Amino acid sequence: MLDYDKEAERYDASRGGEPRAAAAARAVLGLVPPDTRSLLDVACGTGIVTRRLAAAGDGMRVTGVDLAPAMARQASTRLPGAVVRADSRRLPFRDGQFDAVCSVWLLHLAAGPAEVRTIVGECARVLRPGGVYVTTVDKAASHNVGSDIDVVLSSRPPSPVRDAAADVESCAAAHGLVPVGQARFTGHGQGRSPRRTIADLRRGWFVTLPPGDPLADGFAARLADLPDQDRPRPDPVFSLRSFRKAGGTELRGRGRA
Repeated sequence: MLDYDKEAERYDASRGGEPRAAAAARAVLGLVPPDTRSLLDVACGTGIVTRRLAAAGDGMRVTGVDLAPAMARQASTRLPGAVVRADSRRLPFRDGQFDAVCSVWLLHLAAGPAEVRTIVGECARVLRPGGVYVTTVDKAASHNVGSDIDVVLSSRPPSPVRDAAADVESCAAAHGLVPVGQARFTGHGQGRSPRRTIADLRRGWFVTLPPGDPLADGFAARLADLPDQDRPRPDPVFSLRSFRKAGGTELRGRGRA
């Protein structure tokens, strides 16, 4: 698992920067009802997406929350007074406080199915009846674009998948959340090159290939043999699902991204 405090300084630059953030924010807003007045961004990271949600929300009040101190500090510079350092498993907000909640690139990091249920349950708890929860699903699969890099990595030990769409929908249903929409967006600037993938191996990006492990070294050697070491392969395309909390009036989204 990456240390997100150490990652904070280089996080945006290594993950597509503003173009990717803009695409993510548009997709989230496309699934949020137009009359939303308060939105909670859970695991907001550096706030690069959160800031865009706030700027495009037509007066919508946006709050960010992140557990990593360095991430929360960076987010606070983008949204002064609107970022809280807290654990997504124990959100420090009252029941039904928000019209909408989103968690972008979070559930795949959960320690196990029980933790996913806890996080989704907390997001549902702080969501008002009739409000909408939006989350990414199937993140790891999004990165498999059929490139030569994917062919090399296909034989690596598989990581547990915590954010499979069907599993997330099951967790959501257990907390009174009904599916209402979906969207996809491009992770601009995240297309892998062989050299960049080797660097990711060296810093522990791949959970089942810890740095220094002979198996990781073997994959690094195979990646180093690929042509066009610095040419990015196609960008990933991420998937979002939205859910409405039972007990309120169903609202139309802003559109589809």
